Amino acid sequence: MSDLTIKQIELKDKIDALEQSLINNKDELGLVVGDSDVFPLKHTFVDGLYIREIKMKANTFAIGKLQKHEHLWMLLEGFLTVTTMSGSEEYEAPCYVKAKGGEKKVVYAHEDSTFVNIYPNPDNKQDLDEIENTWIAKDYLEYEKFKQLKE
Repeated sequence: MSDLTIKQIELKDKIDALEQSLINNKDELGLVVGDSDVFPLKHTFVDGLYIREIKMKANTFAIGKLQKHEHLWMLLEGFLTVTTMSGSEEYEAPCYVKAKGGEKKVVYAHEDSTFVNIYPNPDNKQDLDEIENTWIAKDYLEYEKFKQLKE
């Protein structure tokens, strides 16, 4: 992670601390993890692509998983603020964004929103655990090891 600025490291650490605090207090806070009525997920497979759609209700937060690769995401409807270790940006639908690998997103939905991640799926896998192992790192240590293997 030596390529990161001090500000990026501080933001990464704050995102990690927020996520851990929420997980530690999930019962008390009514936190949901994964697919739920609050954040319903839809998985779509087309030749060579995996599309993961998340519907967010207004005034809710979501913390995304640590992405290994850059990918595209689209906001089909709504208005979001997305914070990563690179900073915060506001997005109004419709739009699409190129996301960097090595970052988690903290997403705040100002209004009901539909957020879609688009991943290459050249082997046309449909096992979500397999797909997640390809695209998601469990933590920054795993991401750094993955990055070193790529170099």
